[in-house]
Amino acid sequence: MHTVALHKNVKTVLPFSEWNQKKRFHEKKVDSLIGDYLDRRSRQLKQPVMDFLFEYYAFRPSALRKWSPGLGSALEIGNSSGLPQISELKVEDGIAWIDLSFFPEKRLRSVQWILTTLKNTQQSRPSFGCLGMHEWAMVYKAEKPRHNQVPLRMGPDKLAAFVESRPLVCTHFDAYRFFTPEAIPLNKHVLSRELFSDMEQPGCIHSNMDLYKWAFKLYPWISSDLILEAFELACEARTIDMKASPYDLRDHGLEPIKIETESGRLEYKLAQETIFEKGKPIRDKLIHSYESLLEVVENASPEN
Repeated sequence: MHTVALHKNVKTVLPFSEWNQKKRFHEKKVDSLIGDYLDRRSRQLKQPVMDFLFEYYAFRPSALRKWSPGLGSALEIGNSSGLPQISELKVEDGIAWIDLSFFPEKRLRSVQWILTTLKNTQQSRPSFGCLGMHEWAMVYKAEKPRHNQVPLRMGPDKLAAFVESRPLVCTHFDAYRFFTPEAIPLNKHVLSRELFSDMEQPGCIHSNMDLYKWAFKLYPWISSDLILEAFELACEARTIDMKASPYDLRDHGLEPIKIETESGRLEYKLAQETIFEKGKPIRDKLIHSYESLLEVVENASPEN
């Protein structure tokens, strides 16, 4: 490896062979995770897990496949044509790195809010009592279920009776906002966008799924390794979410977690606890990444 000069905000320089291997591994892993989904999408076939992750979160498969070293890591140039296709990448003196000058100042407020949300969530006591009832509240007494192309596991009267027999304790506003008007008063908590950061708690399936959103929001300033780690957790969390839903998704290979039974509720709780444990280190890494970005931006300001 030839000697290169370290530029401001560059802490390490990855040799060409090392980062190129990381990049190829990332691309192959993404391909293995979403290849079947892309094939089904090309044939206009639905996939309840991946459809949600790419339509609701709106981070394109092509963007997920792009590898970024993140802020602070530079790439030794071996073959410039093989560099990641990142517009924020600066090339100079034999290395390439994510240039901080491309970071839009208008995003700082959002970054600070997300960091506060992540910290609040990590510090909150986890709750495992929701049992996935949010998906049921979204179809409770609905004239037309949101996903009407998929059959429900029980009729509307039986479904309504089940919802009314269980407590609704949802703490995640982005699930709550899809409740039917009849279900909203049944929830223990009155949620709002303004209370979002205060109400998040780390036992929530959707809060852990959202780690993927908070990761890709920082692309390319964050390592794609972490984005992919969060994506894999989101896939697992969404799968549990759909298995425990009122929809019959067995034709999609998703055997129901029957939360209407005692054994099903236990199965869901154990799955939720597993997601919680897997989410903690990812959230810690995200908090560190957000804090590092803000520190670098602060140090680069004209006042310092």
